[in-house]
Amino acid sequence: MRLEYDIAVIGGGPAGLAAACSAKEAGAEKVLILERDKEMGGILNQCIHNGFGLHYFKEELTGPEYASRFIKQAKALGIDVKLDTMVLAVNPDKTVYAVNTADGLMEVKAGAVVLAMGCRERTRGAIAIPGDRPAGVLTAGTAQRYINVEGWMIGKRVIILGSGDIGLIMARRLTLEGAEVLACVELCPYSNGLNRNIVQCLDDYKIPLYLSHTITNIVGKHRVEKVVISEVGEDKKPVPGTEVEFDCDTVLLSVGLIPENELTKAAGIPLDPHTNGAFVYENMETETSGIFGCGNVVHVHDLVDFVTIEGQKAGKAAARYAAGQTEGDSAVIQVVPGSHVNYTVPQKVRPDQTEKAAELFFRVDNIYQNSLIEVTDGEHVICSFKREHLAPGEMEKIAVPTAFLKKMTGIRLTISVTQQ
Repeated sequence: MRLEYDIAVIGGGPAGLAAACSAKEAGAEKVLILERDKEMGGILNQCIHNGFGLHYFKEELTGPEYASRFIKQAKALGIDVKLDTMVLAVNPDKTVYAVNTADGLMEVKAGAVVLAMGCRERTRGAIAIPGDRPAGVLTAGTAQRYINVEGWMIGKRVIILGSGDIGLIMARRLTLEGAEVLACVELCPYSNGLNRNIVQCLDDYKIPLYLSHTITNIVGKHRVEKVVISEVGEDKKPVPGTEVEFDCDTVLLSVGLIPENELTKAAGIPLDPHTNGAFVYENMETETSGIFGCGNVVHVHDLVDFVTIEGQKAGKAAARYAAGQTEGDSAVIQVVPGSHVNYTVPQKVRPDQTEKAAELFFRVDNIYQNSLIEVTDGEHVICSFKREHLAPGEMEKIAVPTAFLKKMTGIRLTISVTQQ
């Protein structure tokens, strides 16, 4: 089957839905969403807790409620959707190959493509936890789906490794379902989740958080029986003599998310080693002309509200591209991370294509108080921003005025953090 569309969006989660709706509203006539699950909404469908939409809708919603608003909008706009559809490949010429049981193999020729595949969890194999290999070791997202969607309880006595937001939220969810969460164990000397989740999911339920600790052994023949944790030094290696044993039947892993970029890599689109997502311009276009990225496939977000805004930006830009309104040969400024900054997105900015300011997102490498964010062009400080609190678990955003960018003496913009 051969199909032609102005815009093909890969992924029907919050990023893909926002991109598709924005593209349609920007004038694209034929927009298609390709989603591998049986329904749209992505990870939001299993996030039944509230706290979504505070920035975008100015009200508190659950994940399914947030998703449903964009699903309804997509239907009202007449956006085509193919569910239970697996995308096999994306070509640089914006041809997408996909397959499902109803249509068979499809070749979709698009004017522009938006990548919105989201992210996946790191597993036990990725972090090489020593010990036995019994049942009862799950990623936090898998546990969330089992409990909230499938209705299956995963265990009674639980240890959580990692303090990512999904793990913190599952600590509360498991407690409410009657399980005993014995501890949350974090390798770093700080939490990798939002501060509000530390308070609402651990502190409120008196669940201890062991910072600078990790699991050094899992014991169990058929099912997890015992877990050993140890303190780690500055080199992240276990300190002998600090072992603590817990009798438990379940281990949840909340040890980071990885952008789902197999299709991106296969298409030959360059990836940023800091984010594991594609290099993007200020309008979310990748280095392959006409292919855009947004949401967690570009870099892992904390809040779905920012995913939505990023998706809308990508969708609008994709519609412009499909209509022949390309950006031309504008001057390009490279944006790079400086001291105490892990990554920046976007990695490239064209001042001529920013209206009032370039919005730059980044994460720091540690917790800092009373800090100064400096944006420099190699010789001069272009602008600076004060922050009372910075943490790796909370993505930061700054807006650099376009007028400042146009006055730069170099082509490289560096974002750094210093403590005052």
